[in-house]
Amino acid sequence: MRDAVVSRWGSGVAPGGVVDRAAVARRAFATPEDRAWLEQLLWPRVGARMAEWRAGQSAREPAPRALVVEVPLLFEAGMEDGFDATIAVIADEDVRADRAGARGHAALDERRARQLTQAEKAARADHVVRNDRDLPALEQELARVLEKLGAA
Repeated sequence: MRDAVVSRWGSGVAPGGVVDRAAVARRAFATPEDRAWLEQLLWPRVGARMAEWRAGQSAREPAPRALVVEVPLLFEAGMEDGFDATIAVIADEDVRADRAGARGHAALDERRARQLTQAEKAARADHVVRNDRDLPALEQELARVLEKLGAA
């Protein structure tokens, strides 16, 4: 994958042979074509890795009661049919922007423009959990959903 992004955008996206995710984001969000190219590179790999991981987990003895996979662009990538249930973890836009900025994400407006709104994700998901508070509150809400799913 490193070779593919370097071939497309030059060695500046992988100084010293290590992919600089911020540099890739700047390039990927520069044009719709660049974003689409990166998505076509990444999403099939993400889907294959999820399927491989899921098969390995399901083969364990005893089998786990639930498998949880975090997919930030699940609906945008059209991968939701690969799951028995979906959970949208949503937060207000200002909270999301603050958190993304704190993680050093660049091109926040471009990223947001590519994503479904929080309301759209909530409408598509089987379950919705709000993440506007602290980590213990999020864990409690997620535990309630898992209990509803019979996995807790």
